[in-house]
Amino acid sequence: MDSAVIGALSLALGLGLLVGLQRERAGSDFGGIRTFPLLTLFGTLCGLLAAKWGGLTIAAGLLATATVTLLANLTKLRKEQDTRGQTTEVAALLMYAAGVLLTTEYRPVAIVIGGVTAVLLHLKQRMEGFAGRLSETDVGAIMRFAIVSLIVLPVLPDQEFGPFNVLNPREIWLMVVLIVGLGLVGYVSFRLLSARSGVVVGGILGGLVSSTATTVAYARRVRDGGVTPSLAALIILIASGVAAARVMVEVAVAAGRAGEHMLPPLGVLLALIAVVACVVFAVAEKPDAEKSDQSNPAQLKSAILFGALYAVILLVTAAAKEIAGSEALYAVAVVSGFVDVDAITLSTSRLAATGKIEADTAWRLIAIATLANVVFKTGLAFALGSAALFARLILPVGTILAGGAILALAWPGPG
Repeated sequence: MDSAVIGALSLALGLGLLVGLQRERAGSDFGGIRTFPLLTLFGTLCGLLAAKWGGLTIAAGLLATATVTLLANLTKLRKEQDTRGQTTEVAALLMYAAGVLLTTEYRPVAIVIGGVTAVLLHLKQRMEGFAGRLSETDVGAIMRFAIVSLIVLPVLPDQEFGPFNVLNPREIWLMVVLIVGLGLVGYVSFRLLSARSGVVVGGILGGLVSSTATTVAYARRVRDGGVTPSLAALIILIASGVAAARVMVEVAVAAGRAGEHMLPPLGVLLALIAVVACVVFAVAEKPDAEKSDQSNPAQLKSAILFGALYAVILLVTAAAKEIAGSEALYAVAVVSGFVDVDAITLSTSRLAATGKIEADTAWRLIAIATLANVVFKTGLAFALGSAALFARLILPVGTILAGGAILALAWPGPG
């Protein structure tokens, strides 16, 4: 027998046993550890026979599988108050299709489908619990993200427009999707944690959602006496470190090959912020910190505003480079860092990816914007919090600024 046939049948048996084991453990009435291997093997046999007798063999096999699942469900109709769903029956149809795919060049896809099916079936209770903990607002945020990523993005033109040929609608909106997605992951994680979370977790989630919003929230709580200045300073520094890590993710996604030259020095800056935060953590008090309120990052209005801001910074950066030279870009980076680090990071990364600015200049602009944002948040802490909070931040922030300045001056250029 051909080794490819043996391989397909062996994989069908294995995948069927994997899904069948899970259904057997779950107490399924329709099928378990024997039914699912047989169904998957049946799909593989239909796929093998189709090579000789045509695709109608696969269609006939699918019809037979659907008929079996329909007959199995007739018994459910006779039972009163039967609230079970159709998950097992749908899984049976899916595993038949996976069995057929095992006989084609899409064999890796079939393996993934079988594994994912088993995992999804196994995680039923956890997934239901996850869905139950989400509020209507959270679900609405996820649906708005679907609109942003799955409906708006595909219809936008993938073509450069405007002055300096740097405005690409699809590319601009892709950056919006990236930022909203990162924020949404942090927000959902934030919402799913208990009412009290650890200091480190609070700072990390604050940085994922918005380090600036976290700074504002904890500065106000210091003023109201809700937390101590030492604890608030620690959380603000942790959130700033996570924001720097976000910057590196954005560069990795948006800068293309230029990212190979941009990520190492930005990684050093991230390490510097992390070390400073660790030192502050070692000397600060460490009680549990209640979560502060965070706004939902998936608002369509916010997404549109970010897209507009990104486009403006992209255009201003290109114009400054063209009209006034590279030196003018540093002023743009400082001002942009006060407003939004994500926008200047993504716009600079895209310009570096397309060769409109040098990678060596791009990472320095991003580093300056990151440091400017840290200074801006320190000012917010003083204005909205207290002098005691500012005093807890001034030495760590001064260390970060000094280290960032040395990095920008001492890091070797290309070649």
